[in-house]
Amino acid sequence: QVQLVESGGGLVQAGDSLRLSCAASGRAGSRYAMAWWRQAPGNEREFVAAISWSGGSTDYADSVKGRFTISRNNAKNTVYLQMGSLKPEDTAIYYCSAAIRDYSMDYTTSLDFDYTYWGQGTQVTVSS
Repeated sequence: QVQLVESGGGLVQAGDSLRLSCAASGRAGSRYAMAWWRQAPGNEREFVAAISWSGGSTDYADSVKGRFTISRNNAKNTVYLQMGSLKPEDTAIYYCSAAIRDYSMDYTTSLDFDYTYWGQGTQVTVSS
């Protein structure tokens, strides 16, 4: 089992920056790709960004490219989402997820069914 706990959400103004963190625990020694997702009220969950175990492979949704950066610190078992130039349409609950792939350091995926473990989410609200 992998437990994921997100933090760092809050209320910010349009144009501000915010950094989300996702701390992982359990399955020591496993390699896992991680991703961020978001879900706004009335909308389906959507992919935001993903990163491989090595950190060398990343993927972003078109809506956040150039504004958001995903990174990770494996020594701290933590993945981050640095969000900049925030817009009101970025308002959502942000979730992180993990997909264990012990055979690969560079595996990433933007498909939600590839992820086994999910956090409880952290709210991000961007006011105009």
